[in-house]
Order: sequence, then structure tokens, then C-alpha cells
Amino acid sequence: MADDIVDNFVKLSNIGGMIEQGDKRAPSGMEIADWVRERIRTGRFVPGQRLVEVDIIRAMGASRSKVREALQRLEGEGLVQIEEFRGASVKSTGLEEVAQIYRARVALEGICAADFARHATDEQKQALCALQTELDQCVDERAPDRFGRLNLEWHRRIVEGSGNVVIAELLKRLNVPIHRLLFESFYDEARLRAANADHRDMLKLLLAGEADAAEAAMRRHIGAGFETLSKIESEFYR
Repeated sequence: MADDIVDNFVKLSNIGGMIEQGDKRAPSGMEIADWVRERIRTGRFVPGQRLVEVDIIRAMGASRSKVREALQRLEGEGLVQIEEFRGASVKSTGLEEVAQIYRARVALEGICAADFARHATDEQKQALCALQTELDQCVDERAPDRFGRLNLEWHRRIVEGSGNVVIAELLKRLNVPIHRLLFESFYDEARLRAANADHRDMLKLLLAGEADAAEAAMRRHIGAGFETLSKIESEFYR
């Protein structure tokens, strides 16, 4: 496991403006937390997996105190659980908790869709259009993994264009526990086309500045996502 962590550190060291390869500076607790969080987000650390302090120390050149600080930070975010005598592990997220996350997303991303329609710049709208073109290509090419990654970017750009930094921070934390569910079996061809049709409809509303309609469309879109996840519950929670 330690070798796997070291190998992946080279690939992920630039995420979020963290530590550049070759930088001898010891990472902060926040930087270590960012690194672990990204591995959880991408499925490299899976629910129930132990997070061995010594492996993280070796991978990052970090002190034990900073690793523990990072793990405590992630425990506060609901991503890690720390048990006496057992240490830290990636927290498993049950369907009930996922339902609560989706309910929060419905409200928060709905607000962002409305604010994007009201306040986004022409440049931000053009970037969203370009991203939609890439999503269309993913559907045509039946590329669910790439669609999943671009889908997150599509939602992120709407949040960014809304100008609401408080909601942006909240959503960043909410999305991590369920991110891995949005890659493999969640996106079969039919789900891919349905999700992308929602995107295209919302894009028209966002570009037209129809704030109320855009908010309602985003709420329906995220609600439909949870309904789909509920139908395939057995694929993730056995």
C-alpha cells in the first residue's frame, strides 16, 4: 500500500495548488487533508479502508502530528472515522446519509442555478456551452467515466458563475462522499442520455436568464439523480 501511495503522490501533488514535485517543504495539515480527500473523491481510498499514518507520512514527508491533524479535519467533514485502538478509516456512506446530501444539494444548487442565470458573465456562459459540447460527445461515444468527470465540472462552473462562495464551499464538502458513486455503473447509456438532456434544457434557461425556471430545473435534475441512485441501491449497499 505504501508504494501505491508514493506512486500516486507524484500524480496528485499539484491538486489544489498543493506541493510541487521536488518541493522539500513539509506539508501542512490542510495540504495532507486535501491529498487524502482527493483520493477518496477519485475512489483510490475506498469506504472502510484503513488510513495508515505511517504510509501517509512516508508518502508525503509529513510529520505524525500534521497527519493526525489532517485526519481529524477529515473526520469533522464526515469523510473519515477515527476509532480508539483501530485508528482512522474512510467512512462508509449509507443511503440514508446520501439522501440527506442530495436534499441539501437540491436546495443549494438550485439557488446557484438561479444566481448563474442572473449574474454569470458572457465568458462564464461561453465556457459552460463549450463544456456542454464535450458532454454531448461523451454521450455519442458512450464514455461514462469521462461524462462523470465533466458532469462535476459542469455543476462546478454553475456554482462558480453564481458568485456564491459560501455555497461553493458547502457543496465541495457535500459532493466528496458520493463522488465515487457517479462513475461506474451509475451512468449506463440510458442514464447518460437522460442526464445530458437535463443539462441541455437547463443550459437554454441559464443562457436566457430565466432564473426561476433554471432553479426549478436544477432541483428536478438533482432529485432525479437520487431517484436513479435509489433504484440501483443494491449495487453499492449490500
